[in-house]
Amino acid sequence: MDVTVIDTPQLGDRSYLVHDGQVALVIDAQRDIDRVETAVAQAGVKVTHVAETHIHNDYLTGGCLYARKHGAAYLVNAADEVSFERTPIADGETVRVGELSVKAVATPGHTHHHLSFVVTHGEEQAVFSGGSVLYGSVGRTDLLGSEHMVGLTHDQYASARRLAAEAQEQAALYPTHGFGSFCSSGPATGAEESTLGEQIRTNHVYTDPDEEHFVSELIANLTAYPNYYVHMGPANAAGPTEPDLEVPDSLDPAELRSRLEAGEWVVDLRHRVAYSSDHLKGTISFEYGDGSSFTAFLGWIFPYDRQLTLVGSRADVENAIRDLSRIGIDSPDAALGEDPAKLAPGATVSSYPRVDWTGMLDQRPEDETVLDVRRVDEYEDSHIPGAVNIPLHELLPRMDEVPEGRLWVHCGSGYRSGVAASLLERAGKDPVHIDALFADAEEAGVPLES
Repeated sequence: MDVTVIDTPQLGDRSYLVHDGQVALVIDAQRDIDRVETAVAQAGVKVTHVAETHIHNDYLTGGCLYARKHGAAYLVNAADEVSFERTPIADGETVRVGELSVKAVATPGHTHHHLSFVVTHGEEQAVFSGGSVLYGSVGRTDLLGSEHMVGLTHDQYASARRLAAEAQEQAALYPTHGFGSFCSSGPATGAEESTLGEQIRTNHVYTDPDEEHFVSELIANLTAYPNYYVHMGPANAAGPTEPDLEVPDSLDPAELRSRLEAGEWVVDLRHRVAYSSDHLKGTISFEYGDGSSFTAFLGWIFPYDRQLTLVGSRADVENAIRDLSRIGIDSPDAALGEDPAKLAPGATVSSYPRVDWTGMLDQRPEDETVLDVRRVDEYEDSHIPGAVNIPLHELLPRMDEVPEGRLWVHCGSGYRSGVAASLLERAGKDPVHIDALFADAEEAGVPLES
């Protein structure tokens, strides 16, 4: 058995191509299926089956599209209510994929109808656990509403034991989530691979002998997750369409200027350092970089009923279009270029200060506000005395709560505070961007409390 990992670090997820050298199964494909098609071509195999472990909440699936395009059977839990054609599969059923035996195992917890797949080839075995057992944790159990959370957390505990009974300890474990995805109930371990046996020995879902304690601890440690998740389940149940990944023609300067004046969503993809020193007033800073923070945080606060315009280099715009298609933000417009003055001549070009912790200590008067835009759990763990906490994902609807005067804005790394500083300036506030790791604050002399 050969397993090809198709990694999506921008969302912290993995998809898989599993084959016997000739015939293959695809598990939890993302919407941009050209990556799967490339992997299939490189392996020289034929995909006869595509499978979903669950109806995903953090990305749009490409499974329905791939199966339809390539004539493969689409394995989706018979209990899931969907509006597309599928090959229904239920707990305990086994499907042959060439020489591979693929058994569906009910593992509710992350969702009600979650399945894991135990794949056997001769003496070799692999478990594709989706959002059930992850590396060091399990999938979060609150995505379907607080009324289901306790029951699903009990289910997650039981499902882990069901998997342990259904597969060999030496079976390789391949989860979909747990590599930075907000679908994980706990922090990623950083592991790149594991076995079911290793998780049985180290994962808290196995090592905690008290189910009630496990349930209460998991629920107590759940943190906020992106708002865009609300759009994913319904779209996946409907069957997402193929995305348009082409870069559109660049907007002319007059049109870009008009959108800025109208207060539309114009996102600057350049590095936050470049943005702070020179940008078109009214744009929002979402540094693209490698995309690892871009997709989740933009999706978290972007109003899906608005038109999005991306501003940046062709490469960054092209990558951003692909990344955003995975969470259902389709067909953004673009203004290609990295010189604000040339992109929209006549538009106001602006800037704001950017400092590190030492700069804050040296320059900030005591009566000026420190605005902490980290999540509430981060703030409660440790924060600057007197800092006002408004998480980035709550900043727009709570803008009227932001204190008057100059605002010294920080987060955990500088990324979220860069976004926040641009939103504050756009709203007529006076931000200073503290672009520094919060982990370095105490060493720099910043007093902290919890």
